[in-house]
Amino acid sequence: MSQQPRTEDRVRILRRWYSGCWVLFGLGPPVVAVHDRVDLTKYGTWAQIAVLAVSYLIVQSFPRSPLARPAGFLGLLVLALGGTAVLLDGGAAFFIVSLPMFWMYTATPRGAIGWTVAAAVATLLGTAVGDQNSPGNVVFTMIGLAGGILLGLWMDRVLKLGEERNRVLATELAQTQSALAAAHQRQGAAEERERLAREIHDTLAQGFASIIVLAEAAGNSLETDPVSSAKQLLSIQRTARENLTEARVLVGAAPARGGAAEGIAPALRHILDRLTEDTGLIVHAELADVDCDQPTRIALLRCTQESLANVRKHAGASTVGVVLARGPAGVELEITDDGIGFTPHRARGFGINGMRARLTELGGDLTVTSSPGAGTRVFATLPVNDRN
Repeated sequence: MSQQPRTEDRVRILRRWYSGCWVLFGLGPPVVAVHDRVDLTKYGTWAQIAVLAVSYLIVQSFPRSPLARPAGFLGLLVLALGGTAVLLDGGAAFFIVSLPMFWMYTATPRGAIGWTVAAAVATLLGTAVGDQNSPGNVVFTMIGLAGGILLGLWMDRVLKLGEERNRVLATELAQTQSALAAAHQRQGAAEERERLAREIHDTLAQGFASIIVLAEAAGNSLETDPVSSAKQLLSIQRTARENLTEARVLVGAAPARGGAAEGIAPALRHILDRLTEDTGLIVHAELADVDCDQPTRIALLRCTQESLANVRKHAGASTVGVVLARGPAGVELEITDDGIGFTPHRARGFGINGMRARLTELGGDLTVTSSPGAGTRVFATLPVNDRN
């Protein structure tokens, strides 16, 4: 899109340079040549040059004016070439300098060739009618005629090839831009799917897993421990309501939550209390009152929910430790358990990768340390931003 204006600017500059050269080497010499004469040759030449100059000035300055018709200017140029050839006994130089005019102000090569031939004929006739028939003027006029036509045809071909190449490049550019836009759209859709998958895994999937575990426990203790079953049923109800709220958030039917209205420490305390209530695990928590913005709070909450869900489903632990503190690198969250442990690089599933991706987007980092029989340590760090 930017190549075309640059090309037009270059053509405009070349035309200005040629206009200056034409005035200097085309109009100037006839005026100077008759400067010392006192007969009608002087005033006749000056009159022709003046009319031609005014016509050219109108064409250049007022291109949309009815008076600025290129055909009218070219007609005056042909007459001026013949007239000056008569008065100055030849006009080959003026003719040769004026050759580009016939190609600049005609729409087709055929028209340019017609005007060039007409100008050559006018120059030759003027030379023949003049007092001194100069063979040199005739020869140079014919050479100028042949050279002007050949050079004009070659330049026209070059310009057409350039225009065709510009059209091809413009088409390729449009296709590339379309393909790039489609790729960006696909990338955006993929990123959105990944984000939704992460949100669903960290919220709805974990909630449904808790509901299943609680329902199984309530069913097993329904006859032997009805009080415990009633508590578990209340937890199921509460978890189901929370999942419903999270589902509405994901589809945009409710405002986002995720700890936006409360501090990170109270939100984590609420999650840990629910864990103790639902599972009976022993929880040791050291939660500093760290001030952070909403994206950081949400990332830390999701990381905690995912880690505790893994403890419930896989670790077989009896004790969980959670430490939230302000460290040299920012906010630090450490979650440990005394469960069976695992080999981190062999872990399969969305959880750990989802946590790491969420933290990485905010400039944070995640380290998971574990081995079979030695429990698990999840350590997350996030840079601190001002509270929103």
